[in-house]
Amino acid sequence: MAYETKQESGAKKFWRIVFGTMVGLFFSSIIVSIMSIFFMIGIVAAVSSGTSSTVIDKNTVLKIKLDCDITERTADNPFESMNLGAYNTTSIGLNDILKALKAAATDDRISGIYLNVYDVPAAFATVEEIRNAIIKFRESGKFVYAYCEGYSQRGYYLATAADKVFLHEKGEMDFRGLAMQVMFYKGLLDKLGVEMQVIRHGQFKSAVEPYILDKMSEANRLQMETLCNSLWETMSGNLAEARGIDIDSLNYYADNLIPFNAQDALNYGFVDGILYSRDFEDTLRNLLNIEADKDIKSISLSEYAKNCPAEKVKGSDKIAVLYAVGEIKDGKGGDEVIGSETFCKAIRDAYQDKDVKAIVLRVNSPGGSALASEIIWREIETAKAAGKIVVTSMGDYAASGGYYISCNSDLIFAEPNTLTGSIGVFGMLPNVQNFLKDKLGITVDVVKSNAHADSYTGMRKLDAVETAKLQATVEECYATFTGRVAAGRKMTVEAVDEIGQGRVWTGKDALRLGLVDKLGHIDDALTAAAKMAKLTDYSVVTYPKQKSWFENILDTDDKSAQILQRELGDLYEPYTALRNIVEAKGIQARMPMELIIE
Repeated sequence: MAYETKQESGAKKFWRIVFGTMVGLFFSSIIVSIMSIFFMIGIVAAVSSGTSSTVIDKNTVLKIKLDCDITERTADNPFESMNLGAYNTTSIGLNDILKALKAAATDDRISGIYLNVYDVPAAFATVEEIRNAIIKFRESGKFVYAYCEGYSQRGYYLATAADKVFLHEKGEMDFRGLAMQVMFYKGLLDKLGVEMQVIRHGQFKSAVEPYILDKMSEANRLQMETLCNSLWETMSGNLAEARGIDIDSLNYYADNLIPFNAQDALNYGFVDGILYSRDFEDTLRNLLNIEADKDIKSISLSEYAKNCPAEKVKGSDKIAVLYAVGEIKDGKGGDEVIGSETFCKAIRDAYQDKDVKAIVLRVNSPGGSALASEIIWREIETAKAAGKIVVTSMGDYAASGGYYISCNSDLIFAEPNTLTGSIGVFGMLPNVQNFLKDKLGITVDVVKSNAHADSYTGMRKLDAVETAKLQATVEECYATFTGRVAAGRKMTVEAVDEIGQGRVWTGKDALRLGLVDKLGHIDDALTAAAKMAKLTDYSVVTYPKQKSWFENILDTDDKSAQILQRELGDLYEPYTALRNIVEAKGIQARMPMELIIE
């Protein structure tokens, strides 16, 4: 019997292959996903089994090295000790550092602290908070000894919190005073043919200057000199007190780059001794009363933070600590970005909890969107109307938008070297018409129904009407900003305007000007909030909720930023400065993001 063979059409064959491929890919992706889940479960199980509670013996030394990034809060990272390339970015939160130092003071297993800090990867307000926590630890009567093979200025400043400071025989010290550097991009933009169109209110609103000038304006130079001198006064004053060297001598030494080597450091009183590492270990053994051939028991700061005794809490009352960290943006945020939507939800979660009696707003932000700042300000007003006490604790930065969201608090604390104020706003729009035409050979043509339908696209220069509208918006935002500050700080708008104009102040100067109430740390803010809310026993809860380790792995934006920072090095700052301007929407309440303090 003969069978007729039926030919398959080309179109049918094509779709059969496509459909088969799609089905194959679909089921393959399911299998891979299931395998990945089991693989991740296996890794987590392995990590969990390897991170059991550490046994801390009697007569243990807490070793503080601080050779990783210091964030406001420690991130959830079960893979911290594993080599996972870009994901192996270790960090420790200031919250855990302070918790560990407080617990170690009363932990009878901890005999003292060994500070081994060459540098501190943090801004000066964070260093100040850690330094004061170490000085507080010394009140326990336990020793704090510092030893390193060399000291940067930040590292040495922190080391002077110790009872004794030692340096390696061949070690060097960096002591030269402080400098502030600002990068300017006008030359680059000129070469590219990009014109930055700026609308601002504030004589000192210098966030725009890098894009329109090639050096500091006179107003900005005055601002920077005042900031720099104020920071140095705090630092040199504390060094003078710690080391018994008068300030005039410290300035003379800094001007002449003294000390440079270990012997100079000893001769001029910067250190208490020159030792090799083995000799320093023997010094510790003597303090610990152990024999010369015995090992010194030590535990790292991060490990101790995971295993230190928890504070005993009684009662159901709570104080909520709201971490406002990073740039302020519209919409959703994250651990290092203050999104108005996300952060307002955190505020609501706090004030809607009947057990939360007070809120401590921990601000570490250079500002950002003026609209987002206003939205957050309004939510804080709602929290106060709900009967909650609101106290602000300022970290490294609480400037511009960061000050905006702080100004209506019942009480404001700042570090002496917090950068704050910057009460001013601006708008900025690039005109890339010449860049496209002259550099890329691209021209743009347009048809429009109305005269200004193509305004604010960046494809042409703003005309007089459009510029006037932007200026009116900026003036309205500035008036709102100064009005909020005046109401919150019980000042006149005229008085706020006089110290505003976009000018940045240190916390020490902000206290004198009435922008903050007290100099102090986050623990001082918590104590004040408890007193104002008439609490004796309470627990501390934190908002917003941090991302889990799995969410952090899936956060490609975060990982991209970390990889770029590692690869670009010193060029990362100008890259982020340019990116922020490109991404910025609406009127901005922001301080100079590219400020470099050394």
